[in-house]
Amino acid sequence: MRILLLTRPICPPWDEGSKDFAYTLAKHARDFEVHLLTFGKVADLPENVVQHKIYTSPKWDFGQKVRAYLFLVKEIFLKGGKDYDIIHSFFTPTKLNVFALKMCLRNKKLKTIQTLATLRDDIYGDEHLKRIIYADLIIAYSDYSKEKLEKIGFSNVKRIYPGIDISLFSPAPKKPELMQKFETKENDFVINYTGEYVRLGDMDDIVSVFSDLAKVNKNLKLHLAVRVKNGKDAEKKQEVRKRFEKEEALGQVVFIDDGSYVMEDIFNLCDISIFPARTMAGKFDIPLVIPEAMACGKPVIASNLERLKYFLNSENSILIEVGDHAALKEKILYLHNNSEARRELGEKGLRFARENFDIMKIVEEYEKIYSEIIFK
Repeated sequence: MRILLLTRPICPPWDEGSKDFAYTLAKHARDFEVHLLTFGKVADLPENVVQHKIYTSPKWDFGQKVRAYLFLVKEIFLKGGKDYDIIHSFFTPTKLNVFALKMCLRNKKLKTIQTLATLRDDIYGDEHLKRIIYADLIIAYSDYSKEKLEKIGFSNVKRIYPGIDISLFSPAPKKPELMQKFETKENDFVINYTGEYVRLGDMDDIVSVFSDLAKVNKNLKLHLAVRVKNGKDAEKKQEVRKRFEKEEALGQVVFIDDGSYVMEDIFNLCDISIFPARTMAGKFDIPLVIPEAMACGKPVIASNLERLKYFLNSENSILIEVGDHAALKEKILYLHNNSEARRELGEKGLRFARENFDIMKIVEEYEKIYSEIIFK
């Protein structure tokens, strides 16, 4: 089987959900030939992965979108797609990119799959979703999206969680060189936040809560492993830095965003990981940073937003009301003061991540559906 994965530029750093998952899927696939769209040559991929080095930048800007479209015109429209059996799209569908793909696929016999990390139902209504979701098989990251699609009339939907490499994301000792780099001591209690400066709406909550905690708990440290993706993020980061400085808490905060690390090491530096998002608008249904932290054995505190509750519960995490500063502070202190509770919750989360997100299990599911859709 020859599968073309349509994605953003596949290249390091591995800090964007859909491309990371496509790369991990390709890396572990053995029973099918995978075609990847890359920026440069990507190392550590097996021989059954064909790299199409079509991108000239790691950024998903207009120029790279044009390059992806021209590749499709050449490979699918002009050559008839004869080199592939299945076209598997990981793009969040929009009216424009779906129109372009449909034009290339017109009168072609290729099978199609769409993996939907999110429906973007914050901006798209039901009728619009019906127009931009087109594939022979739709794979939803979450039961939230699967149920919604089924309610509006789609019958060809399957839920498959995104996979993570648990040989990488697993409990491990703190690396001394990273502790030194990020000025973290062995007896520090490290709170990790891997989210966004602007889009999730929770950064002000985190600043307020940690500023209060830092005043009375000098062994607390906050690691902000947060990408600066655009100008708004850069402005927010500076605002956050100034607020921590004003609150005299800046010395207990580490900004981790220079790309000189891998996320499994960052999770293994922390004692707990938090995700107190106020909104998931524009965010994947399952932010991979949550199961990644769990797979490293770290207890997770998260907001009880509807789509997060489709895979998080009181057994595998601690859920708090959205924007509840008192609850966030209380739960952080509870885990800080109770090593046994940390251990127990960390073990439950680890089991949950391994049972549901192990990439080897996810690859098997994809191999099965690839075979089914071809011979259907």
